[in-house]
Amino acid sequence: MTINFETSTYIEQLKKLVNVDCGSHTPAGIAKVADVLAPMFEQIGFSVTRHQLHADAGPCLEITNKPDATHFDVMLCGHMDTVFPEGTVAQRPLTFDEEKIYGPGVTDMKSGILSAWYALQMLSAEQRQKLSIVIALNCDEEIGSCYSREWIEALARKSDKVLVCEAARATGNLIRSRKGNAKYELTFKGVASHAGSALEDGVSAIYELSHWSLAIKDLVNLETGTTMNVGIIEGGVAVNVVPDFAKATVDLRFWNTDEAEIIDNTLRTMAKTPFEAGASVEVNRLAFKPSMVPTDATEEMIALVSEEADKLGLTYAWENAGGGSDGNFTANVGTPTLDGFGPMGAGLHSGKEYLIINSIKPRIDLLVNVLERF
Repeated sequence: MTINFETSTYIEQLKKLVNVDCGSHTPAGIAKVADVLAPMFEQIGFSVTRHQLHADAGPCLEITNKPDATHFDVMLCGHMDTVFPEGTVAQRPLTFDEEKIYGPGVTDMKSGILSAWYALQMLSAEQRQKLSIVIALNCDEEIGSCYSREWIEALARKSDKVLVCEAARATGNLIRSRKGNAKYELTFKGVASHAGSALEDGVSAIYELSHWSLAIKDLVNLETGTTMNVGIIEGGVAVNVVPDFAKATVDLRFWNTDEAEIIDNTLRTMAKTPFEAGASVEVNRLAFKPSMVPTDATEEMIALVSEEADKLGLTYAWENAGGGSDGNFTANVGTPTLDGFGPMGAGLHSGKEYLIINSIKPRIDLLVNVLERF
């Protein structure tokens, strides 16, 4: 299908998606985004099914050109949520200059969804007829896809290939692999007592937390890429009271999922024998995302995408990313997965987020050409 691409039209369409407060915990906002997107895909001949996977979540959209298909040639992934709280759009709605577009979620990842919509229209009639395509747009990627993971994995198991439409890097790089990650909440309990007159009667939860912080530092293995960070701590009620409570939130990143499980077992074993006599520790893994590691089939896809990128004269390389995406889940079920098929941008999860305007059309062309090869 031949369509005329106009940057000004693209920006106006993008504005309708960006100028909605749709953080992961704002289901009404995510529903508004879904209300914009659903008719757009229906207008180009795709069937849209809305899934309400949890009462506390926004809707997910399952979009396909072959609603009766039991298997898909390719799955495209995207998410409609952002990390930003309500009120962000009022503070900094979409704006743009000659080079960049700014706004909450403009790159992560409303532009990737919109570009996929354009790419599907640009496919040849023969390829649209030939391919069975499914697009999964979820509501909670920014909080680990805790509600949508099983749905995403189920679709991936029915698909031959997955292309994730998260943003390409500002350098132009595409993503061949992503680290896995986990988040832990560690709760420390001690015995309160007066720090002046009865210090020896107390058991400090903060001292226990401090021991754990140093022990966690020793678990870091930069050679294998397993990193941990005690990112948030809290505890204590007054300077003259031995604290009976403390809490730490810990980030774990890894390439080797087996190594992550060893870390998990280590933390739970440590909790059985606290450093401070009389203290107790509870280990709670809040989230877990397996690593996205290339297979031989993935390498074949990389070669194909590289050929098409070279034909278009794009500047790019293949990057191993430290952050996760839904591609971690699709790759983990065995479906070859590549990421970074949105336009180029940076500043994600911050007020400096931007999209590079002159990357929009070339990256749509890349996605079209890759789909034409499937």
